[in-house]
Amino acid sequence: MESSETSLHSHHTDGVLVIMAKAPRPGMVKTRLAQTLSVEAVTELYRCLLDDTMALAHALLSVKVAIMCPASQVQELAELAAGTTAVVAQQGDGLAAALTSVFAQFATGGQRVVAFNSDSPHLPVSVLASAFEMLAAHDVVVGPTSDGGYYLVGAKAAHAALFHGDGMGTTSALDALLARAGRLQLSVGFTDLFYDIDVEGDLTRLAAELRLAPARAPRTAAWLKQCQQTVPRLRSAAGDL
Repeated sequence: MESSETSLHSHHTDGVLVIMAKAPRPGMVKTRLAQTLSVEAVTELYRCLLDDTMALAHALLSVKVAIMCPASQVQELAELAAGTTAVVAQQGDGLAAALTSVFAQFATGGQRVVAFNSDSPHLPVSVLASAFEMLAAHDVVVGPTSDGGYYLVGAKAAHAALFHGDGMGTTSALDALLARAGRLQLSVGFTDLFYDIDVEGDLTRLAAELRLAPARAPRTAAWLKQCQQTVPRLRSAAGDL
């Protein structure tokens, strides 16, 4: 695999899309779904979400794609990416450190950088494209989620204080991020309101949507179709696939 310096900085691009990811290890991903699914099923679901997220990211033309993850998980994620996506180790622990690492690493020389979560592969690719476009007129761009978090954040420069103590998916994350942006006097643009996959309600909504349009996230759609045969709550919510 090419190093991040070679694959992401040696060619002209319109920006870098960085997927915030974890290795799909049992008990370490999407833990709030464990009330609905077995730990093994949650792990496999996350693997599908991540695969579809990488495919979505690569659908953006002239934008380079990378994965940011904890240093101990680089090798595992590099194997999953199979040479298609550079995997870069974050500096420090936790999501706030990862987000800070994204912009410190890639937002150099005014390059547009967007950090994107790994559990919204059903997002229309046009929304990702709009995030990069908005950075022409704003310091920061944010994609808000319906639960008070955000599914993406972009910038053209590193603002370390912007992500202090942050978590993209927490219920107060968006308000906290916007408050810090205000204190830093950064202009903020917004992409469409969307949702990520954290709890059972999100998963049943996703299953219903992918029943009608499986091409939006094909690996996840196929997994959900199989899973619904054994998880009655998903089957009753999404209909019989």
